[in-house]
Amino acid sequence: MIIAVTGATGFVGRHLVDTLRRRGHAVRALVRDPARASWLVAGGVELLAGDVRDPPSLRRFAEGADAAIHLVGIIVERGRQTFAAVHVAGTETVHAAARAAGVRRFVHMSAVGARPEAAATPYHRTKWQAEDLVRHSALPYVILRPSLINGPENAPIRTLARLHHALPVIPVFGDGHFPLQPVWIDDVALAFALAAERVELTGTFELGGPAVLTYEDFVLAIGRAAGRPRPLVHVPLPLVRAAAAAFAGLGAAAPLTSDQLQMLLEGSTTPDNAIKRVFGIEPLAFEEGLRRFL
Repeated sequence: MIIAVTGATGFVGRHLVDTLRRRGHAVRALVRDPARASWLVAGGVELLAGDVRDPPSLRRFAEGADAAIHLVGIIVERGRQTFAAVHVAGTETVHAAARAAGVRRFVHMSAVGARPEAAATPYHRTKWQAEDLVRHSALPYVILRPSLINGPENAPIRTLARLHHALPVIPVFGDGHFPLQPVWIDDVALAFALAAERVELTGTFELGGPAVLTYEDFVLAIGRAAGRPRPLVHVPLPLVRAAAAAFAGLGAAAPLTSDQLQMLLEGSTTPDNAIKRVFGIEPLAFEEGLRRFL
């Protein structure tokens, strides 16, 4: 198959491209700056310069592809890179190009927690709006919603590992009991590859790891895997909320935003985990994944 991928240089994209190539697929990647993605060419990937907001480049990107996998997303807004512009408008243009080119399958990356409610964060609301665009189209689709993804490129996990080396105690927000279900990056990448390959699959599927952890357990596991276990100190939530609000003026440089705190407190778990049930993947345990890269 020829599989066209947006977001190939990102966290999930890097692992997905490797997975697709190992499975014998020809991969075409849309990148804003091909000079900064030359390592993809060395891996046998066709590069196309373009942007999800540029329809002419998207026409070339989709032409002749059997499937399109759309991974592009952001977690912090920067200038013109708003949630609405990237998640909603970007998905609309990529999907329109795939439809016009006769691409037979569209695989879209969303997130656990995506929903339309006003109380949801803008991140989750725009993820839902993008899903709606994909769902209400005649083009066969699969929407995948991973929970928190564990892997070498996960910046918060790396930061927590560094804190275990630098501090005598590790701060934890509130009681630390909010739930997480981390899923290993290569399990996610394989699920996306299978979603592109299996023509019988249609719908929205959530992907989680094999176990639900509290945030406290999550932090303790990182300390063990980093070889520097530390005691935890619980920081009252009102103080954390005040700090996140104060960081608002820092924009993209903020270490924690109010929306990110809300999503963390809401948790990231799935009672309807499709990773094994639908995709037949035996998910890797969180701490085993950590030991592979910390």
